[in-house]
Amino acid sequence: MVLIKPEGVQRHLIGKIITRFEDANLKIVGMKQVWIDKEFAKKHYTEDIAKRRGEKVREKLLNYIATGPVIVIVLEGVNAIENVRKIVGETEPKSAPPGTIRGDFAHVSFAYADARETPVKNLIHASGDKKDAKNEISLWFDKKEIHSYKTIQDFFMWNSHSSTTPASVTKKIVSLSGKFGLSINLATLEPFFPRRKYNL
Repeated sequence: MVLIKPEGVQRHLIGKIITRFEDANLKIVGMKQVWIDKEFAKKHYTEDIAKRRGEKVREKLLNYIATGPVIVIVLEGVNAIENVRKIVGETEPKSAPPGTIRGDFAHVSFAYADARETPVKNLIHASGDKKDAKNEISLWFDKKEIHSYKTIQDFFMWNSHSSTTPASVTKKIVSLSGKFGLSINLATLEPFFPRRKYNL
């Protein structure tokens, strides 16, 4: 699960951040904007943070996340948790490499934030592992808010054990387009499925 923090919303970075995940073929299966209070924040930033990083750090996080609306997103994909964290970058923006969300859109250090007694504004939260993701998703979302659906990428990602073939996928796309009154030029699919090779 991913959470775009108040500064990400306030800086109009929502679209740019979401694009990073969609460009990596990660599928959004749940998303909403909410403005939580401190009591709800305590369920997200649990006492475990105080044990690891100190109560003072937790208190800063609790106060900060309640200062404005956040965007909460559930992403689906192959090794989604590991890939999301790679895209997001290191917790400390100063240490996050260019090309990551934190490396490109933030730059503050732990030392800078500590000196000013402010939270580290690193734009985004990403679940650390499967256990965290499961707990966070159940906290932020109802089951009815998580959706299962197919994207065009799902059609392209067949495997050798599947009956799905480039030809059948292309024919299915054309069939569906006709059902909705759309017209698709097969030439636009040429880069993916050469018609001569697959007898389309």
